[in-house]
Amino acid sequence: MSRDPLAGLLHLPGVAAAAASATDAIAAVHRHPVNLRGWLESSTEASWRAAHSSAAIDGVTGALRRDEQVDDPVLAGALRVSLALTGDSLDQLVGVWTRAPLQALAKLHLLAATDLTDDPDVIGRPRADDEVSERLDLLAQLVTGGTRVPAAVVAGVVHGELLALAPFAVANGVVARAAARLVSAATGLDPHTLAVPEVTWLRRIDDYRFAAEGFASGSPDAVAAWLILHCEGLVAGATEARSIADARR
Repeated sequence: MSRDPLAGLLHLPGVAAAAASATDAIAAVHRHPVNLRGWLESSTEASWRAAHSSAAIDGVTGALRRDEQVDDPVLAGALRVSLALTGDSLDQLVGVWTRAPLQALAKLHLLAATDLTDDPDVIGRPRADDEVSERLDLLAQLVTGGTRVPAAVVAGVVHGELLALAPFAVANGVVARAAARLVSAATGLDPHTLAVPEVTWLRRIDDYRFAAEGFASGSPDAVAAWLILHCEGLVAGATEARSIADARR
């Protein structure tokens, strides 16, 4: 049996406990009475909040009412991505992710980047670079059965690796955070994408950026710090999800 390439991450201080807390928090919100039957409405609201926070992390400012036209291209892309991670669209995307994750990433990028560039050669296509291709291939192998570590850790690795690699010409942040949501859904950690960790990552934007840079360095302590912050976002995102469900009682 081949060695799990991520197994060592669970031995980093605090990572296993953080992943367990995230798993328990998200499982609890899926058991919320409102979400036992009305999870789609909760997921739709979560997608709206996730899109706004994700776009804001990448510099979009200002609030938007539901009935307003979306003029900012980053926010428009983030909204398209988030809507693709709900309901039947999510089921389809999960199916693609589990078979061919690079195709799913291309789909996410197409949704995120359409309004950001007129160059059709960069939409849905990673940069033509040997290192990018190699690392994306390794990531694809990992998420299609190459690890048995908790899903919260896998999502954190995918999130951090895509931020570090920046494989596309534009919209890498939105795609990285969406890919983390997709991992959470595909692994059963958050099957209905109810959690909204993006809200917390926005509130802790300096910590988020610093930890992402640390993950890219490969230092064990920095990798642990990133994974813990990612899991803390999931825990807080479950609290956000509970507030959505409570408001719908």
